[in-house]
Amino acid sequence: MVRVTTPARPAHPPQSSGEDDNAARPAPDRRTALRTGVALAAGTLTAGCSTAGAVAPSPAAHSASPATPATHTASQAPTPASAPTPRSFPKQPEQITHGPRTRPQVALTFHGQGDPTIAKALLGEAEKGGARVTVLAVGTWLDEHPDIAHRILDGGHDLGNHTLRHLDINAMSEADANAEIRGCAERLARLTGSIGTWFRPSRTPRASPLVARLARTAGYPHTLSYDVDSRDFTSPGAPAVTRNVMGEVRAGSIVSLHFGYADTVAALPAVLEELHRRGLHAVTTTELLS
Repeated sequence: MVRVTTPARPAHPPQSSGEDDNAARPAPDRRTALRTGVALAAGTLTAGCSTAGAVAPSPAAHSASPATPATHTASQAPTPASAPTPRSFPKQPEQITHGPRTRPQVALTFHGQGDPTIAKALLGEAEKGGARVTVLAVGTWLDEHPDIAHRILDGGHDLGNHTLRHLDINAMSEADANAEIRGCAERLARLTGSIGTWFRPSRTPRASPLVARLARTAGYPHTLSYDVDSRDFTSPGAPAVTRNVMGEVRAGSIVSLHFGYADTVAALPAVLEELHRRGLHAVTTTELLS
């Protein structure tokens, strides 16, 4: 278990309301993920998915191509990995909040942004506990840390799209929202050969009808929501993160968590241990719905 000490930070504003509690096999095994000890530095933690603090895009934000050039050079880019393409699940609604309640499985989904050292520590803790997770990555984060996509895939995890810049996508114009979805999809395709398995809208639990339509047009048959909110982005402490998850989780649940927060790293072993005690297995979203 990785222990992290971070300075006190102001609590993140609560996430907007509107979450709905009602609403395979995973990708072929890849090479065994490296498990290395990680020294986590304090600071550089990112904001969660609250609607507060969203920055409105400027009208000229996408005057050129939606996908701006990546910050790494071709010589620095990792060898392309194979990522699954989006699948359609006919028995599932367009916006998915949970999987079947009849199987002892849950999906831990992580919003991909923040300090990559913390992200890799979380992946290591998940793998140590026998879990496979789903990561919804922010496009600009992939620009800054192109190797992280392959670290995720090499661990047997799902990798998907959490928009280009992590803005309030439901408040955007059609053109800007489309650019946010496609901008991240293009980065995923460039790094992995696929636009990723899932799309999750940014700074909102559920996509607006417009955003859901744009996601379908971009190649994502479903948008991925959740029925359990860990609220780890408020930095409540590891015990509170564990309580928030375990107080609501049940068979078929999709849990919202975040990279970039020390509390999440500290809470994950306890979450996995309690899931195991209840007979629940943490799997990728693809496996949960297959």
